[in-house]
Amino acid sequence: MGGFLIYFAILLIVPIWAQMRVKSTYKKYSKVANSTGKTGAEVARQILDENGLYNVQVEPVRGMLSDHYDPRSKVVRLSEDNYYGNSIAGAAVAAHEVGHAIQDAEGYAFLRFRHALVPVANIGSNFSFLLILGGIFFQATNLFLLGIIFMSAAVLFQFVTLPVEFNASSRAMDQIVSTGMIRNNEERGARRVLNAAALTYVAGALVALLELARFIFMFLGMNQDD
Repeated sequence: MGGFLIYFAILLIVPIWAQMRVKSTYKKYSKVANSTGKTGAEVARQILDENGLYNVQVEPVRGMLSDHYDPRSKVVRLSEDNYYGNSIAGAAVAAHEVGHAIQDAEGYAFLRFRHALVPVANIGSNFSFLLILGGIFFQATNLFLLGIIFMSAAVLFQFVTLPVEFNASSRAMDQIVSTGMIRNNEERGARRVLNAAALTYVAGALVALLELARFIFMFLGMNQDD
């Protein structure tokens, strides 16, 4: 009983804690202007140009923390607060998304692997639970196993995402520090924003792994019963 309580606590509390951490950290440093006065859009454009990525555009997008890099359109999209604002948080997030653009241009191995996993990971996310539930309901171990295989692909995708995100954050810090867009006394704040964002990916991967482990043990139990 205690094990199940710990399991569900991790399943529920860890993602919520990670989300609260990133929102509170972002909120804190989104109110602190960076010393250069550069907006997120200007930070992104400068880093892109210095890396020869003149073909990558920078655009605003609605929503809070909706920032992302679109590899198909070659566009860095920043939430409006980060695009127009000149906060430490905005500079860090903008640099992080440009980090993904640089990864794309360099053919970063983990990013390419993650792109290759997208189709099967989407199938795994959408259908694995249905297959597993079908396997349980019909006592069909083959169906259950197929669901586990698809879920494994989705979990693998989440774990491959971790080095992609950490590498983009590392590139971001290198860029904004070396170019002087963030001063020494602002590095700590920028790093905290990026580390808090990374926690959400770690939490997601941990929860996904626990779910997969639970179903694997259930599958083994079904086979023992047979």
